[in-house]
Amino acid sequence: MLLFTATLTACGRQDAPASTPRPATPAAAATATATATTPVTAVPPSLTVTDASGKTLTLPEAPRRIVCLTGICDDMLVELGLTPAATATPKLLSRPDYLGAAAARVPVIPGGFGAEDVAAIARAEPDLVIGLAGVHDQLRAAVEKFAPLWVVKVGDHEDSVAHLRTLAALTGRGAQQAEAETRFRAKVAEGLATARAKGLDRVTALAMYGGSSVGVNTTDDVLGGFLSRFFAYPWPSKGGGFETAQAYSVEEILAKAPQVIFVQSFAFGGGKPVTETYRDNPVWKRIPAVAGGKVFEVRPELWASGRGTRAFGIILDEAIAKAAG
Repeated sequence: MLLFTATLTACGRQDAPASTPRPATPAAAATATATATTPVTAVPPSLTVTDASGKTLTLPEAPRRIVCLTGICDDMLVELGLTPAATATPKLLSRPDYLGAAAARVPVIPGGFGAEDVAAIARAEPDLVIGLAGVHDQLRAAVEKFAPLWVVKVGDHEDSVAHLRTLAALTGRGAQQAEAETRFRAKVAEGLATARAKGLDRVTALAMYGGSSVGVNTTDDVLGGFLSRFFAYPWPSKGGGFETAQAYSVEEILAKAPQVIFVQSFAFGGGKPVTETYRDNPVWKRIPAVAGGKVFEVRPELWASGRGTRAFGIILDEAIAKAAG
């Protein structure tokens, strides 16, 4: 059975192709450890940002009301001790490790991913709107009638750190940024050390997602690239467009024999989780992770939508705990 990549716009998938992944080699681990012990500098205030489209924005004053159309925006605001004026990713924001019950007071922007209701955005009276490059650029003409639009691109977790620093500069939250960045870098260094100590860097892992169809988070993908630092992760992009780059068959997955699998299931209209859909597939059952009970359904609002430093830290903790358990 051929597994192929779905267009996950309706699912709220918010990642972008990653840069070349950096595996968890001894040199990389040493660099991460050194980075974790190096004091992080609090960024000075600045009202200018150049976004992923090359457009330079200069705000008249520090933004107080920020509307988030992409999960990394919510992530950054929470890291900085701020709350979105409105959000398009309420499931992420309402997690207990984000705003929890307080997220219920944040207005939700309706509409599909990349087709959000512009009138609802305007009603939030934003000073700044943050979206994802390649998705929300098409809203620029409409949004910029009432607020500047900053589109970000996340190729890997270092981009997440860079965007956190930029937003901290815009909002004058350098102290909070330094604390969050220090915490995240320590988390990565600790994860690398734990992966080596427990032998997880030799465990073949796979992150995959599915709804009406299924795809693999390859090493060119943000999530796959991040996981490749801590696990053996032999899932390169297959090239071509998005629909082909992450398309692996069950037979191809079996051939690489993953020992642990993390699954993001997007179940629409009562659809089954991926593990339920493939439970009786004879090839699926032969995969070592399946046979060994090491296939884990994970929350897509975090693993698919979370692309900030807080999300990566939580994902790392969860992945290591499940793989080592």
